[in-house]
Amino acid sequence: MNALPDISEIETDSLMEIFNIGVGQAAAAMSNIVNEEVRMSVPTLRFTPRSEAAEELGAGIALFGISQHYQGAYATEAILMFPEAASFEIVRMMVGDLIPAHELGEMEREAMSEIGNIVLNACVGTLANMFQQELQGSLPVVRVGSSQQILNPNKDDNDPLVMMLRIDFALERQQIRGYLAFILDMSALRDLREQIRRYISRLETGSVPDGMH
Repeated sequence: MNALPDISEIETDSLMEIFNIGVGQAAAAMSNIVNEEVRMSVPTLRFTPRSEAAEELGAGIALFGISQHYQGAYATEAILMFPEAASFEIVRMMVGDLIPAHELGEMEREAMSEIGNIVLNACVGTLANMFQQELQGSLPVVRVGSSQQILNPNKDDNDPLVMMLRIDFALERQQIRGYLAFILDMSALRDLREQIRRYISRLETGSVPDGMH
């Protein structure tokens, strides 16, 4: 498992555990919307500079990105990304087969915004619960473009760390791979690590509420 040298394996494993709970809650919420079982898992989590994350996602692939800014225990921008080609299928899954294709295109941003809202808030809400902290989110913003345009829309010269999670969505008809990115400056990374350490300490002393470990 890839992690920065100063982030220990137990810290990375704890984050994986928290995010798996979060995407499980998101999958349950989406299953209710589409009346079909949606399973999600987080197979990988790693920290990487934003420029490298963009390269790994692929320069020539158009992505659908849904981003929200969060403030509170730490500040971050969270971005859920899908290949644009997969977004049409996700929207079709949400609204059913009765909607004509030309109308589906008009609904795409709205539907993807709703999916982003569900997944991002489930993951960030789980982090907030585990850390016993408040995190307030902005309204979701939807963008379509390259990985660079999604991860760095303002063309910022800084190259902050990104906490990248791969999320596998298993639907009845197909499997879709999505990515969840948390952009962290150094102070946000320090704040996040402090929250993880407190969480692990509470786990070790048995003071984490039931259902959260």
